[in-house]
Amino acid sequence: MAIVVAKIGAVLSAKTLALGRFLSSPSYSSSTRGVGLRVACRSSPSPSTETGISRAQRRMVEAFNPDIPLAEAITPPSSWCTDPSFLALEFDRVFFRGWQAVGYTEQIEQPRDFFTGRLGNVEFIVCRDTNGTLRAFHNVCRHHASLVASGSGQKSCFVCPYHGWTYGLDGTLLKATRITGIKNLKKDEFGLIPLAVATWGPFVLIRFDRHPVPQQNCCTKTVENEWLGSASNILSTNGIDSSLKHVCRREYTVQCNWKVFCDNYLDGGYHVPYAHGDLASGLNLDSYSTLIFEKVSIQRCEGGPTDKDGFDRLGSKALYAFVYPNFMINRYGPWMDTNLVVPVTTTKCQVIFDYFLDVSLVDDKVFIERSLEESERVQIQDIVLCEGVQRGLESPAYCSGRYAPTVEMAMHHFHCRLHECLGNI
Repeated sequence: MAIVVAKIGAVLSAKTLALGRFLSSPSYSSSTRGVGLRVACRSSPSPSTETGISRAQRRMVEAFNPDIPLAEAITPPSSWCTDPSFLALEFDRVFFRGWQAVGYTEQIEQPRDFFTGRLGNVEFIVCRDTNGTLRAFHNVCRHHASLVASGSGQKSCFVCPYHGWTYGLDGTLLKATRITGIKNLKKDEFGLIPLAVATWGPFVLIRFDRHPVPQQNCCTKTVENEWLGSASNILSTNGIDSSLKHVCRREYTVQCNWKVFCDNYLDGGYHVPYAHGDLASGLNLDSYSTLIFEKVSIQRCEGGPTDKDGFDRLGSKALYAFVYPNFMINRYGPWMDTNLVVPVTTTKCQVIFDYFLDVSLVDDKVFIERSLEESERVQIQDIVLCEGVQRGLESPAYCSGRYAPTVEMAMHHFHCRLHECLGNI
């Protein structure tokens, strides 16, 4: 796992952050002290004069200093991954602002196709109406808050299973049952509440911003700039497009904070030779490089020798793109897979893997099965690592660690981006 443990030299009590001892420890340089680092490993809720953020949350955010050079920087405190109030702040300032990946275009390829999902406390529906227009809504009946749809498939309308209120695929309220005698109900004001929705390449994106959405479908170029920034060109020209065919989806429940899984992905291949021996043999780790963009980091690596029997899942090069805050795109050989990390609780996340393959190989069942088996082995190894790190983060022996400067620059970029969003009032 990419969080590098540095011994602090003092166990932090529940009431005191032994800051003086930490700052005077040999592992903490004088140049770092000069920047004014603040440490917050554990906290309790407290009122604040600032709107929208408590003093405890503010202390946790400020415990990480993005201005310290990478070679001297201290990782965020463990409270970022253990304090429930911090996750609430992340939903508000990270996940409910800006574009979020929620699915892939094959799920809503035809008119009347739909799928549902959840992020935090937001239930949503994505669909194509009868005219083929892409739409997204809050998946909440306007009568008594029941979910109006579940799963995925095709529907001509959404019928609430509780009291039968019926909505068109454009969100309009078509029928409200047993409302004789009700006063001041304007049906045109009781449709499903819309969300902004868009696509980029093979991906479906939603904005969960709290303010009303004037229109649902957004300009592709605007979405591209907001979601990917200047990284869009390198992604679109390196095989991340709609030409690949979706093969399967696999979902994992991991007992760790969502950022722990992201950190594991962003360590520049640091853990690969130690945790993934088979994967390491198929990569030339000496060729590993990292590119940093505004909201995206890209790790690249050349492939290694093929197996003795000629099996080659990874191809001649691999590209691993992390799109802030929680979406990962892996392009290698004939494959592309994506990892969507969805926070569930402070110490639990769901990781959704979607696998896409070059159309020339979709009928090669043997190749697909073997490739998925190898990928599954890597995922299980990563889950063990991440769950072990989460347990360590909850220990009183750990507060913050250090970065390996030659490989963990993408992780540091992720933490800096989080700090910027969380501290922006």
